[in-house]
Amino acid sequence: MERVPAEIRGHDLILHLSHALSIDHLETVSGGTNQFWVDFELADTRKARSQQRRLFFALLNDISEHFVVPAEFLKSMFYTQYQQYTGGKDISLSEATESSVSDANQLIDLVIDFMLEWRVPFKKGYQLLPRNEEYYLFECCRHRRCMICGQPADIHHLDTVGMGMDRRKVDHSKRHVMALCRQHHTEFHKIGASRFSRKYHVPVDGIKLDVKTLERIGVQGNYGGDVGV
Repeated sequence: MERVPAEIRGHDLILHLSHALSIDHLETVSGGTNQFWVDFELADTRKARSQQRRLFFALLNDISEHFVVPAEFLKSMFYTQYQQYTGGKDISLSEATESSVSDANQLIDLVIDFMLEWRVPFKKGYQLLPRNEEYYLFECCRHRRCMICGQPADIHHLDTVGMGMDRRKVDHSKRHVMALCRQHHTEFHKIGASRFSRKYHVPVDGIKLDVKTLERIGVQGNYGGDVGV
């Protein structure tokens, strides 16, 4: 992942790269059309927040209790992982840190990925999780872990699929979803979306997953076109 400066001119976003682009590579990925997609993220350059620091160490405590390893060892491990991910960039969450909000978010994302991948329950860090962020909801869906308790989950549709409808004939990429275990899925329908959101302090709008992600996590459907509900 390379971070580069950019400027806006009208409707154009101009990136200033640190090295020349490979014309051969561009022609390959664009199929000779000279048109290609670029993923980018706007960096929040404000100083890392104390809430991010609390969340990071709360999650480390969750991992430490689960695997019975020192939190200081985990801190060093994730700092090193961050360096590798960013091509050698250092990070600190101390009071005197020069790291940004975006830097801290990237570090926390790496921790959340680890916890979901290794089935670490969210305990002390639960109340601090950035549950209004699509990233966390996406990762819960990708790993099929309940967004409330972290237990194995099903993909819950917020948009009505229709009684008796064969879900294998539905284009799920056009519908909002969230990952909920059977217990919390049942409770969602029992008390309704508004009460569920207030009780657990979570958004219930869900997210949309692209076809590639849906296929990777095993959600079968008709991705050649929706057949309606």
